[in-house]
Amino acid sequence: MTASSSNQYDVIIIGAGAAGLMCAATAGYRGRKVLVLDHANKPGKKILMSGGGRCNFTNLNSTPANFLSDNPRFCISALKRYTPQHFLDLVERHGIEHEEKAAGQLFCKDSAKDILTMLLTECDWAGTEIRMKTSVKGIAQSAGHYRVNTSSGTLTCESLVIACGGLSIPTMGATGFGYEIARQFGLTVLPTRAGLVPFTLHPELKQQLAPLSGVSCPVDAACNNHHFREPMLVTHRGLSGPSMLQISSFWQPGDPLTINLLPDRNIREDLASLRKQKPQSTVAQYLAQHLPKRFAQAFNELYGWNGPLQGYRNSDLEQIADTLGQWTVKPAGTEGYRTAEVTLGGVDTRQLSSKTMAALDHPNLYFIGEVVDVTGHLGGHNFQWAWASGVAAGVAA
Repeated sequence: MTASSSNQYDVIIIGAGAAGLMCAATAGYRGRKVLVLDHANKPGKKILMSGGGRCNFTNLNSTPANFLSDNPRFCISALKRYTPQHFLDLVERHGIEHEEKAAGQLFCKDSAKDILTMLLTECDWAGTEIRMKTSVKGIAQSAGHYRVNTSSGTLTCESLVIACGGLSIPTMGATGFGYEIARQFGLTVLPTRAGLVPFTLHPELKQQLAPLSGVSCPVDAACNNHHFREPMLVTHRGLSGPSMLQISSFWQPGDPLTINLLPDRNIREDLASLRKQKPQSTVAQYLAQHLPKRFAQAFNELYGWNGPLQGYRNSDLEQIADTLGQWTVKPAGTEGYRTAEVTLGGVDTRQLSSKTMAALDHPNLYFIGEVVDVTGHLGGHNFQWAWASGVAAGVAA
């Protein structure tokens, strides 16, 4: 092989994360000469930290309805062609033990390393090359090829795949590089913000809830006509847990959250019948039956619900029921990209082919994974998008 041809590839993929590695293996198996570049020291860092180190690698119930996008129909094609079952078959072929935690959410039984090892093995079998600690300085297009100027020299390729993720978790190496490339080639990048992220609270409420740090309870959280019925966790900074992460993707600064603390109860009826049957019982006792002890106690103190229920009028019970069933919290903000699991917004999908992920005006330039304006709910959906969009581009690039 001549020196010049050693720098020529059929496909160069920028980003050695979930989508990039999936795309690399897929293209490699087609006989394409594939190179994956990444500025980090190791591939798949976000895979390793996901799901508490156990990687929630897909969701069996994943449908296009589990994704947010300014162009909601875009994701249908890729998700339909590469389903959670396809990925599960791959996992099982590699003998990876897994378990279903919440409905449809599949995790590794042992470690997220199993998923990364599987992807790297697939890339190896497909004959793809992975080059870490290599930063991309610039990209130019000439004579139907892309020239990629890197810290280890200039490379050329027919097809260029941008799989370098969004802005979430900068400590893992996240940058806005993918958006810069999109803009360079004339694509619109929709405004980005942190998604699946904990909320921070204003000082007064934060102080009131401080004793509850570490307490979790099932709630129904609503905002902007969306709601999620999952656990909420009080932290020393604010509110987290699945319900809060889910609703954060629909929240805008200044919006209130409405939280039903007892979604399984008809609070008004409960209190009225308790007053009738046990007039001496208290709101505190009722709360202690249905909420974690510390939570019940702190909430009761916060609102000063003292004395036996026989001393409460119907209107008082109504008010208590409203407070518990529609607890309104105005977050100060979110923890931002530092802890966000995903980035909302990104490359406008109206300028991409939903079949191949290629830019409509640049047929050999592809955008996959989190850099694109497709964001899943919590629970394995974002990985499913990484696999599906990676395969869609890998089949075409």
